[in-house]
Amino acid sequence: MANEEDDPIIQEIDVFLARSLLEKLYLFQYPIRPASMTYDDVTHLSAKIKPKQQKVELEMAIDTLNPNYCRSKGEQIALNVDGTCTDETSTYSSKLMDKQTFCSSQAASNVSRYAAAVYKKGELHLTPLHGILQLRPSFTYLDKADAKHREREAANEGGDSSQDEAEDDVKQITVRFSRPETEQARQRRVQSYEFLQKRQAEEHWVHLHYYGLKDSRSEHERQYLFSQGHGLAENTELIKSPSEYLMMLMPPSVEEENDKPMAPSNVLSMAQLRTLPLADQIKILMKNVKVMPFANLMSLLGSGTDPTAVLRCVQQVALLVQGNWVVKSDVLYPKDTSSPHSGVPAEVLCRGRDFVMWKFTQDRWVVRKEVAAVTKLCPEDVKDFLEHMSVARINKGWEFMLPYDEDFVKKHPDIVQRQQMLWMGIQAKLEKVYNLLKEHLTPKKQEAQSAHPLLVSGEQRVNMAKAKVKQNYGQLEKEFQKQKAEMKSNDASAKPDVANIRIKEEPVSLEEPMDTSAHSEGLNNGLVNGLHPAQGSTDPPNGHVPAGCIDRVAQELKAFVSATFKKQFVLTLSELKRLFNLHLASLPPGHTLFSGISDKMLQDMVLDTGCKQILVPFPPQTAASPDELKVYALWEAGDTYDQHRQVLLEIFSKNYRVRRNVIQNQLSQECGEDLNKQEVDRVLKVSFCSLW
Repeated sequence: MANEEDDPIIQEIDVFLARSLLEKLYLFQYPIRPASMTYDDVTHLSAKIKPKQQKVELEMAIDTLNPNYCRSKGEQIALNVDGTCTDETSTYSSKLMDKQTFCSSQAASNVSRYAAAVYKKGELHLTPLHGILQLRPSFTYLDKADAKHREREAANEGGDSSQDEAEDDVKQITVRFSRPETEQARQRRVQSYEFLQKRQAEEHWVHLHYYGLKDSRSEHERQYLFSQGHGLAENTELIKSPSEYLMMLMPPSVEEENDKPMAPSNVLSMAQLRTLPLADQIKILMKNVKVMPFANLMSLLGSGTDPTAVLRCVQQVALLVQGNWVVKSDVLYPKDTSSPHSGVPAEVLCRGRDFVMWKFTQDRWVVRKEVAAVTKLCPEDVKDFLEHMSVARINKGWEFMLPYDEDFVKKHPDIVQRQQMLWMGIQAKLEKVYNLLKEHLTPKKQEAQSAHPLLVSGEQRVNMAKAKVKQNYGQLEKEFQKQKAEMKSNDASAKPDVANIRIKEEPVSLEEPMDTSAHSEGLNNGLVNGLHPAQGSTDPPNGHVPAGCIDRVAQELKAFVSATFKKQFVLTLSELKRLFNLHLASLPPGHTLFSGISDKMLQDMVLDTGCKQILVPFPPQTAASPDELKVYALWEAGDTYDQHRQVLLEIFSKNYRVRRNVIQNQLSQECGEDLNKQEVDRVLKVSFCSLW
């Protein structure tokens, strides 16, 4: 109250709303000019407007007699623009820059809050503005100067050529036919910057007449800024109740109204949802949740709901996948809609999503690249499909988000059978649309079937051997001590009859033990080629081996080498050592091969079993290790491909890289039979399956 007493009301002014120029009044903002020069002194030569774009161009005369005007600069600019010739197309007919063009741009996109006010005789008259335009100098005359300069240069070059040179040579013309434009390409073209610029340029200019401030027509138009009548009937906009006036001062935000969802599923509470028909409730729930077990759906619908009616309704908006209900594609993508990412129509999106759902009926895992390759949709659309019903797992793919609902499948076998028939129809449709291959139609083995694989990789076998060694470490230690005691007793009993015993010695200084660290590091948990070094023991791992053991070691090693080369006819030393380490990992503790096998022993045994070393001339700059450069091959295996294999080995002993046609010709010459491409491929596959 004290503040109101200190600030008393001095005068009350009546406000009127003038509507005569409601959608015709624009506010022009001119560039800053000297205070001594007003716009009354400016001569407007021409004006034009594009109403749809609210774009204005004004052409104003420049006072060339003003002492601040530089005449030499004006003449130079006119000369650059028009040249020495003067005609109707010249921009400056007086050979002097005597005018300037101003082009407008919108200062504000929303001008509903602005109005022009005129105060007269204690009354304030307001007229809403239709637009606010800022006028800025246009320098298009510089573009004209550059264009004319290029024209003059082209004319000069054309005039120097002779009559003979002017004759056009016969040139080949390539005719191209444009492909029909797709809907997606048309939408991208319409939204492009080039198309919008072209549309704006196509709008025609509307030429205007300029009237000065003191002109009688201007005075007549200015009268429209005043309200034509002061009666209450024409000014009802300004006579409002306090609540209406407050609403006008603070209107509700348009953005908030637009943000409100159109679908009732996002705004209805569960109490409001249950007031709708059962079919609408199920459709709204499935559209939002997308994947749901039947038990969860029944709990959301409330107690007392008939399960039979729910089953009848849910089949209209969802399909059964792994015992769970997944919303149908046409519910998420209604007709006449398109993808927000790529603009693809709803029919194409429904087919792609049905393919993803069908894949989940075959397996719990789906690979995103496979879906994209079959459906030919953009990655964003494929990701949306997968996120609806699955979860991404690193280095595995996308897994169906819910577990298999066995309870529902057991309780409702008739529903399951009906859904299977529906999926058979969908599969037939997908096969026709996407031309699916057998690899897409054949379901992968389930996890239960793959729990006991028939083939075990080398890494798995090494890990199994590590675990086995750790479990049987105590037993292995006892057997080692027992074996060591037997070896010492054998050495003691063999001393008197040393002359009758032949022992193969391999000096440690001359030959390194076989390197197994790259493939079996930590395999034996401190073992050196299968033996645990006892404290204080000085026996080398590859030292003297008792005579009884050396024969068993040779027999076991020869059996391994023979069996290996009968399966894989050509091996490098590196690959052979890897296979030998895997063989050691599969043997029981205390086996004779754990006594220590060197590289030399292994290579000698390979040569003793009928194999030969193939000296392949690898290039000097190769990055392969020495063990990878040593190639051994079984010369005679006793099969029908012995002769072919020997010819191939002779070829590769001369060059490490050979063309297929050279191999085919050489085999035909040496073997005396014509081999086709398939037979040559079979020979290569059988002979070099481990290398190529």
